[in-house]
Amino acid sequence: MSFQQGLSGLNGAAKSLDVIGNNIANSSTVGFKQSQAQFADIYANSLYGVGGNQAGIGVSVSQIAQQFNQGNLESSSNPLDIAINGAGFFRTSVNGAIQYSRNGQFQVDKSGFIVNAQLAQLTGYPADANGKIVAGAMVPLQIDQSDMKPQATTKISTEVNLNSNTSMPTTVPFKTTEDSSYGKSFPVEVFDSLGNSHIMSNFYVKTGTNTWDVYSAMDGTEVTSMKAAAALQTDAASLAARAAYQAAATAVPLVPANVTTAAVAYGNAAGAAVSAAAAAAGATPAQLAAIAATYGSAVPNGINSSRTPDQIDAAIRAVTNVPAVKTGSLVFNTLGTLDRAAMLALTPPQTLPVTVNLPIFPATGANPTLSVQVDFTKSTQLGSATAEKKTEADGYKAGQLSQFIVGDDGIIQGQYNNGKTRSLGQVVLSNFVNPNGLEPLGNNAWVESSASGKPVTAEPKTGNLGNLRASAVEVSNVDLTAELVNMITAQRAYQANAQTIKTQDSVLQTLVNLR
Repeated sequence: MSFQQGLSGLNGAAKSLDVIGNNIANSSTVGFKQSQAQFADIYANSLYGVGGNQAGIGVSVSQIAQQFNQGNLESSSNPLDIAINGAGFFRTSVNGAIQYSRNGQFQVDKSGFIVNAQLAQLTGYPADANGKIVAGAMVPLQIDQSDMKPQATTKISTEVNLNSNTSMPTTVPFKTTEDSSYGKSFPVEVFDSLGNSHIMSNFYVKTGTNTWDVYSAMDGTEVTSMKAAAALQTDAASLAARAAYQAAATAVPLVPANVTTAAVAYGNAAGAAVSAAAAAAGATPAQLAAIAATYGSAVPNGINSSRTPDQIDAAIRAVTNVPAVKTGSLVFNTLGTLDRAAMLALTPPQTLPVTVNLPIFPATGANPTLSVQVDFTKSTQLGSATAEKKTEADGYKAGQLSQFIVGDDGIIQGQYNNGKTRSLGQVVLSNFVNPNGLEPLGNNAWVESSASGKPVTAEPKTGNLGNLRASAVEVSNVDLTAELVNMITAQRAYQANAQTIKTQDSVLQTLVNLR
């Protein structure tokens, strides 16, 4: 026996206590992975190798091995707390240097980047302006705080059932204001190019056995009548008169008489334009007379002279009524589904979807015409109540980002106050052939080394990579009870090694005392 064995044992036991103490100290550290001190015995080398009866000369610490087993997941109230359930590491960037971590406690900095407490930026795949994930080069993920731009409605898919027992209307021709002139109407919200909301309504009029006509209205006014009223928006004389009114109303000094004159002039020009459009649309003398009553000599200056152009427009629109023109026709077979062949045999042939050009009046600054394709393909005519089963329309108003969530596949979904969602990016995970070879940096971070191998980076839930859980964290995988037991064992080992040194000292003292 020599002092070497006992001294190495003391060092080994002390190192084991260091590791255990570090594990215990980090038992509450999110994403921490416990370590284990691993030892190897030592034998002295000789020219002829190690003999079978040679005593060892102690112990050495072979490595401090990290244990990357899964920690428990705990819920949190932060939507950017992300836990990895399975294999993999978050990939972060610190001034361009790549690090890896299991700690998913993230937040958004002032520039919109997703960072941890050490300001390391989480990396992943970005999304383009349309919300499509652009897989390729990984970049620091930045939350786009800009508003979602509006999208004009271009397609409507409507699925209704029309009661086959419905009688033909008792009032003809069709009028939106006469309930007895149609069977049923169903509204759908549409949006113009600036995201302004409008209501398009489809009216179903039975014209015979298995045949129906469809009429459309925009914001309560039948489309043909709305087009006639909207003629003043493109009429050169009306536009010039409106500009003259604006000049008079903003003149300095203001001359009230000029404003009055300009208002009357605009009313005359707008009324004439709408009357001409209504006549071209087949308006009856009574319908034309109703329009004429809103302008010209039929209207005392005390009315239009005190109105703005917008008020004059509203007055003209309210009385503009021309014969309605159907949007399309539907023909059903004896099974209650659409008869495409019979529809093509109509004059003119009827195909689906039907294109409806909706005038935007009064003007909102958007495109003056909203062109929408309406598809009735899945509509039926059965012996049950007329009802709307499903209607879907694209288009939406502008939206502001209200919140975002991270899916188990790493995709960050932004939720907007217009009810829409859009992908803002995707978190990626990296894994290694030998995670134990990673070099710890502190602050819950590791870097790759020659021992760990190159990282394999991909979307969560692919290959052997785990999935993500938002509003959750992976707690330390330290088993506190086991560590306390290990600490007792290491303490006993330290005491025992100290006792071997004491015994060796006693033996040497005996030798010194020999005479």
